[in-house]
This record gives sequence, C-alpha cells and structure tokens, in this order.
Amino acid sequence: MLAYLIRRLIQAALILLGVSFITFFLLFVLPADPVRQIAGRSATPETVANIRHQLGLDQPFVVQYWRYLTGLFQGDMGRSYLQKTEVATLIAARLPATLLLMLGAIVAELIMGLTLGIVAAIRRGGALDQSLMITSFVAVSAPQFVVGLLLLYVFAVKLSWFPIGGYGSFSNLVLPALTLGIMGSGWYSRMMRSSMIDVLRSDYIRTARAKGLRRFRVLALHAMPNAILPIIAMIGIDIGIFMSGIVVVESVFGWPGIGQLAWQAIQRVDIPIIMGVTLVSACAIVLGNLLADLITPFIDPRIKLR
Repeated sequence: MLAYLIRRLIQAALILLGVSFITFFLLFVLPADPVRQIAGRSATPETVANIRHQLGLDQPFVVQYWRYLTGLFQGDMGRSYLQKTEVATLIAARLPATLLLMLGAIVAELIMGLTLGIVAAIRRGGALDQSLMITSFVAVSAPQFVVGLLLLYVFAVKLSWFPIGGYGSFSNLVLPALTLGIMGSGWYSRMMRSSMIDVLRSDYIRTARAKGLRRFRVLALHAMPNAILPIIAMIGIDIGIFMSGIVVVESVFGWPGIGQLAWQAIQRVDIPIIMGVTLVSACAIVLGNLLADLITPFIDPRIKLR
C-alpha cells in the first residue's frame, strides 16, 4: 500500500510538471501581449519595454520557466499582473465556492444518473429503457451554457423558484449544480445501465433470487455494490470535466469561483492567474483519480492495489 502510494505520488508530480511546462510554453508563444494589457494603448514603446523588463518577460523561455518553477517549489505562484495580488491569495479566496459547486454537481449527477441507469437496466429493451437512453444522449450533447440559460429562464425568470445568480445560500447552488450535473448524469446513466445489466446476469444474482430474496434486497445489497465500481473511477475523471465546464457555468450564474477568475484572466492575458488555476485544476484531477483508486479496494476487497 505504501509503495503504491509513493509511486502514484511520484507519477502525479511528473504529470503536474508536464502540465506546467506545456501550459507555460503555450502562454509564451501566445500572440496576445500581456504587457499591452498592463500599459494601455496609449503607452510609449519605452514604457512598454520598461514594464516587460520589470516582469522578466524579455527573458528567454527557459529562464522564465525556471524562475516560475523555482518560485512554485517555494510556494510562490506569482503575482497577478493587473490585480497586483498574490495568485495563491486570489485562488484561495475563490476555491471554496468552486469546491462547493463541484460537490453539488457530483451529488446531482449521481442521483440523476444512477437512478436513470438502474431503471433502464431493470426495464432493458423496453420503451422506458429506450426513452431514458435517448434522454441521456441529449443530456450529454447539450452545451452547458444553453442548459444554464434554459434553467435560468424557466426556474428563475418564469417560475421565480430560484435566484438568477449570486452566492451564499442553497438556493443559489441548485441551478448551477444542476447545469453541471445534467451532462454528467447522461454518462453515468449509460455506464450504470451497462454495468447493472452485466451484474444482473451473474450467477450470484440468480442464486440470490433462487433463495427467495426480495427484489429490492437483491438490487440494493448484491447488484448495486458491484455495479457501482466503474462509477467510482468515473468520479475522479469527472473532476477534470467539471473544471472545464465550471468556467462557463460560473460565468453564466455569476458564481464567484476559480472558473470565473480564470475567464477574467484569459480575457486580460493575466498569465500568473492562468497558470495558477491550471495547476490547481490539474492537482484536483490527479488527486481525484488517486482517491478513486484508493477507495475502490475498500468497497470490493477482491480488487488489490498493485
């Protein structure tokens, strides 16, 4: 267990190093000039050159990346070009809102996806099964900003059940969490349906039914624990999908998380913030996958970590 954990942590460190290198390189070759954003359109060439020198942006790529990496190892994620604030401070202030939204979205997609998948598996081949699978396909294919605007129009504007935007209460969380959860529920329902069908065909399920156990008991105690194993691995992968979708959803609902912070930084070419949010997102994806792998053996002891 300890050797496995150490090996995975080393792999995670290498992955994060690769992510930082690729992101920094792409931002380095980006045509947009962050110095122009800082100096303004009316700045003289001397002012632009002076700002570029102060930020170290006139140095070669290797020098800039090494300086950033050295600061990162010391816990320094840099300072925002425009907000003049430490990137770590900005992210720390926004991260709780993003984690809350992510947790709400995972709960929403699991409730919807697992329920639809189980019902479709039980009624496989019928009209209900086909209808649910078509619904899941539409949910996966629908753009998140379209889903978000539609939910806002129906439940916030027309019905006035929820606020249009904001942060701080459960009612503010419902619509953005549903927007993220609807797309994920489509994947979970299809995966749960396939996994549940395979489990229901197993010998031990037939044995449990032959013993006279009630249908609910067979599903809850024998089928569900085994069918849900692929879902656990998907949750870790899902964190990465949420990190990409959160940028759009937070902008639509005015949710003050790191997605909105990243969108503002992209518009202003604020490289330190973009780097910081990218690395935090990569850390979340790596840790999510690691936790999924560590939790799985506790659910099914037959699975061993190697």
